[in-house]
Amino acid sequence: MARTFKRMDFKKIRTYPLSKGTRKVNTAQFAQVYAPESPFSAFLESLPHILAGRDFREIVTAVSGAAREKKTVLFGMGAHVIKVGLNPVIIDLMERGVISAVAMNGAGIIHDLEVALVGSTSEDVDGSLSNGTFGMVEDTANFLNNALAEKSENGLGRCVGDAILAAGLPHRTLSLLAAGARLNIPVTVHVAFGTDILHMHPAFDPERTGRATYSDFETFVSVVAALEGGVYINAGSAVILPEVFLKAVTMVRNLGTPLKHFTTVNMDFVRQYRPMANVVARPTADGGKGYALVGHHEIMVPLLAAGVIEALEGRRDPKKMRKKTM
Repeated sequence: MARTFKRMDFKKIRTYPLSKGTRKVNTAQFAQVYAPESPFSAFLESLPHILAGRDFREIVTAVSGAAREKKTVLFGMGAHVIKVGLNPVIIDLMERGVISAVAMNGAGIIHDLEVALVGSTSEDVDGSLSNGTFGMVEDTANFLNNALAEKSENGLGRCVGDAILAAGLPHRTLSLLAAGARLNIPVTVHVAFGTDILHMHPAFDPERTGRATYSDFETFVSVVAALEGGVYINAGSAVILPEVFLKAVTMVRNLGTPLKHFTTVNMDFVRQYRPMANVVARPTADGGKGYALVGHHEIMVPLLAAGVIEALEGRRDPKKMRKKTM
């Protein structure tokens, strides 16, 4: 038998005046019109104080504050950050004392070396996969394999960075690995075997590579142990670095080092489960703050760098500027 339903009387619905309610957005948070010839900090302050506009300013404050107070700023990155031309921006932040350490996946040393070696990188996979030549370039593999034969106990990142400097490669000033070696800033490399073209070459030494990348993991854990009050940025690594970071966090806490009050930032084209869980949410659950910025690295990283640099150079205080214009 069909069920019958009682018709609701819409005229009895209760309403309330707008003045009695609460709203999450108000005009004080609205964007401001950009004033030509104003400093970059004024542009940042002109953004809406809503969602990512608010978060971006808070991230700038966290990074610049950590740098000012000599706290650790750890920049983790996927190789795509190199392939979109951001080495000069990252190196500049290293030289300014903003970035305390860099971590990358195994592909990072390949693209960074090719930049230093010939000033170009990013192979055409579609054009070379069908004939079996993808990843088979000799120069890159030979240089990296030879570099690993020298002082691999210093860690993979430092080993390759030292080799780039020693060889005097023509574009070494654009190499993150060389900058790390030159500035004595840790640049750790975290390899997953089978993921990089280097692993396909007959001269590849998995044992030496394994020891070197594990040495970098030990260094990475030591950097994370100094992250209290600092910032960890994960730019473009969807799996490797979020996993490495989570393990480092639990090891540090297991060994009794305080690690609660720090900031994490995930920057990528899309929000993905592992970075959101292992970078933004889980590590900061006991007192830190996690952020997620969605956007192209070639735009977002320079914007962040510019905001941090202006904040450190003591240019106009955006908060005071906004109050004056309200």
